[in-house]
Amino acid sequence: MTPTIEHDAHIGRFQTRVHGHLCVCDYRLRDGVMVITHTEVAPELEGQGLAAELVRAALGHARTQGLKVRPLCSYVQAYMRRHPETQDLLAGPV
Repeated sequence: MTPTIEHDAHIGRFQTRVHGHLCVCDYRLRDGVMVITHTEVAPELEGQGLAAELVRAALGHARTQGLKVRPLCSYVQAYMRRHPETQDLLAGPV
């Protein structure tokens, strides 16, 4: 099952709710850079690919909006290292 990812631009968050648990990827915008600060999935939902789906949605949004990405979140840093096709989005070294 692919989760429905919602984007709340007012608070800087990509989110989904699975089995009553809110899963999030938080960011803030600064001078054309999406600074991704935090990704969180409830422990009982880990290993299901939810964090990856959230990050994929955030990076896709950055790409379509012409934004660069600065991943402060360690999960996003690891995700981008594992997915070389995202390297062009980096605002600077991770």
